[in-house]
Amino acid sequence: MKIKALLLGAIASAAFAPVAMAERGSDGHVSIIYWQAPSILNPFLSGGTKDVESASLILEPLARYDQDGQMVPFLASEIPTVDNGGVSEDLMSITWKIAPGITWSDGSPFTSADVKFTADYCMHPDGGCAQLTKFEGVTSVEAVDDMTVKVTFDKPTPFPYGPFVGGESPILQAAQFADCMGAAAPGCTDQNFYPVGTGPFVVKDFRPNDVIQMEANPNYRDPAKPAFATLTFKGGGDATAAGRAVMETGEFDYAWNLQLAPDVIAKMQEGGKGTPVAGFGPLVERIMLNQTNPSPDLPPETRSTAAEPHPFLKDPAVYKAMSMAIDRPLLVEIGYGQAGKVTCNWVPAPAAFNSDTFDCSTQDIAGANKMLDDAGIVDTDGDGIREKDGVPLKILYQTSTNAVRQDFQALIKQWWSEIGIETELRNINASVFFGGDPGSPDTFQKFYADVEMYANTFNGTDPQSYLGNGLCDKAPKPETQWQGENISRFCDEEFDALHAELATTAGIEARAEIGKRLNDIIVEKGGMIPLVHRGRLSAHANSLGGVILNVWDSELWNVADWYRM
Repeated sequence: MKIKALLLGAIASAAFAPVAMAERGSDGHVSIIYWQAPSILNPFLSGGTKDVESASLILEPLARYDQDGQMVPFLASEIPTVDNGGVSEDLMSITWKIAPGITWSDGSPFTSADVKFTADYCMHPDGGCAQLTKFEGVTSVEAVDDMTVKVTFDKPTPFPYGPFVGGESPILQAAQFADCMGAAAPGCTDQNFYPVGTGPFVVKDFRPNDVIQMEANPNYRDPAKPAFATLTFKGGGDATAAGRAVMETGEFDYAWNLQLAPDVIAKMQEGGKGTPVAGFGPLVERIMLNQTNPSPDLPPETRSTAAEPHPFLKDPAVYKAMSMAIDRPLLVEIGYGQAGKVTCNWVPAPAAFNSDTFDCSTQDIAGANKMLDDAGIVDTDGDGIREKDGVPLKILYQTSTNAVRQDFQALIKQWWSEIGIETELRNINASVFFGGDPGSPDTFQKFYADVEMYANTFNGTDPQSYLGNGLCDKAPKPETQWQGENISRFCDEEFDALHAELATTAGIEARAEIGKRLNDIIVEKGGMIPLVHRGRLSAHANSLGGVILNVWDSELWNVADWYRM
């Protein structure tokens, strides 16, 4: 089966097979491999996908998104709307009803107090919450009674589904995390590595950046689920080894994010042990442009703020020339084939939010050189490197260790050299790069480089919270424990004002127009250089049933329904 066919809608036939009726744990063991190893099991302390998705086996939100991007209740009894009275007529509040009979894995009852605590935990002024944009505009979270939670906003909010929806915003147990508020949060190792949850599995052993051993939650709300008694979540290695472990050797049952060339995937599938599954969501490979000066001669608090702007990356002539020099169709061809598309946008999906303002599909080295020449950014000493105000255009370009990304780095370095920019390449172990450890200098949040490349996405089909990652106050910095998703430290008054307008705008057409303008601002003003709209490509064993690839939430969103065929 070709990847193109997969992307046109063929999930695996196993996804549509009926779930076997069996007792909890009757199917033995299941094994999952993510070549980016989890570093923590608390999504509020890491924006890394591998941390969010591994935690989703244990921690759950009130609602999440299904494979079609539709919101479905998980810990709530229904999705609140204006029609059913769950969202107030003035759009100032949303009230969630918790489904009856849910307990934590330790047997204690799940109540509204846990939901309120989670909000207090993330919004604590002395803490650093990686998912703070989910709570943008929230003024209070009230436990009305044990089974009812009311979230109030500071203004009418047509899309009130940021808090507690999707794998990035699950519920923490108040009793377990009570002493982990604010600045104490990163130091709560037991809580962050062994969270008590409501999900289908519980952690028995966690070795950061390596492996997690789990067992079926004995108090999971469906007595017939999960079908597997134990689960191994292996991290590390690379995408090639992960794909082979499922499709060739059969050592693992599920492999995530097979960021590999199309011919490599096809060859692996010939092994006969597994099947690739793919689909397009809003995942974008991009180059982030540091708005601040990453010089190691500066203190951390200066390197993370606009107090010391980057000496040349804020110049439109520089970052536009860098973008023009890139041959995106070639990147798609060598890196992803039918699993990739050229994109000039931060938000390429859903289609309503995909802007058509820019055309970056044709490489233009000559045009890039002319743009720099016209701006007076020239090579004055004959060493082949241009200078701006006496500063040579020398760039440290970092990314995670991955074959496709290293291929991209090598090509882009060459193209940038053709316009007078010298590039030093650096790659970092993915488990460290995406780990969120506040003590590490190598995380993508600290961004101790000039540019860095990675892919990111969001839960659901409305990008309001995701676009909020471009707000001035969402930049990672020491006082937020280096948490925050405004990785470039982009800051623009027009962007902030427009995002506030989006938060109060109803109607998909009007929201989409604002969303596209926000996208255009951050691209036009140099927050990032989008490269490839990537399909999500993973693989599962032919013997694993119930798998439904989800590009709008955690890929492991329905692991409770997996079973052995």
